[in-house]
Amino acid sequence: MTPIERSQVERWLREDLGHHDVTNDVPGETAGRLVATEPGVVAGLDAAAAVFEYLDVAVTDRLEAGERVEPGDAVLRVEGPAREVLRGERVAVNVAGHASGVATRTRRAVEAARGVSDEVRVAGTRKTTPGLRGVEKRAVAAGGGDTHRLDLSHMVMVKDNHVEELGMTEAVERFRERASFATKVEVEVETPGDAPRAVEAGADVVLLDNMTPAETERAVAAVDGGALTEASGGITVDEVPDYAATGVDVVSLGSLTHSAASLDLSFRTGREKG
Repeated sequence: MTPIERSQVERWLREDLGHHDVTNDVPGETAGRLVATEPGVVAGLDAAAAVFEYLDVAVTDRLEAGERVEPGDAVLRVEGPAREVLRGERVAVNVAGHASGVATRTRRAVEAARGVSDEVRVAGTRKTTPGLRGVEKRAVAAGGGDTHRLDLSHMVMVKDNHVEELGMTEAVERFRERASFATKVEVEVETPGDAPRAVEAGADVVLLDNMTPAETERAVAAVDGGALTEASGGITVDEVPDYAATGVDVVSLGSLTHSAASLDLSFRTGREKG
């Protein structure tokens, strides 16, 4: 995953500052700190730091992505011109809070899975916010999850529409011919009976879509190690243990990115006392 690009930070700040920022026209130098106001797992601090650094504000300290925090913990500290510190505050809080919410939700899902199995992976999906995929995928990783494919070039996925148009075997063959030898092919199926058909068609990974835990267990047994298996489709964090118990290799949740509540962070200026 590529680091935060300067052009991306520019877009974030342009959106927030507009054309005439009077609010933050404050003279002098100051210090600031980003503080957790609830427990969670932090992420997105690289993005928050990039915002301040773009404004020539020095980042003097920050936690590592994936660290647990409690209320009152400072996760990032900065020093610089008061005007620039205040201009970067809201963007930094928003992006770090959102990413930390993703990381916190992911950690919950991973811990739920680990209560049942040490082998199953918890993965994100491509259901990310446009323009924030890199931030959100890094947050999934910070929470202990698997990022899954980062974009369409990372793996071929044969979905129901492809099967409808081409047929399962022809679709796999067509995409296999066009993909690199290093690119895996995943085939989506909707019933346990179709899972071994996907293996026969040449799937490296069989996506068990919208199946119940009982159906998932039957499908995994039918695949019998002939390919990796992934359970996906509306799975909630609370349901992760049920799916982890089926023997499936991967449980993927779109909700890790599209439904995570932001972790509440507060930005405070001024020198710390004591």
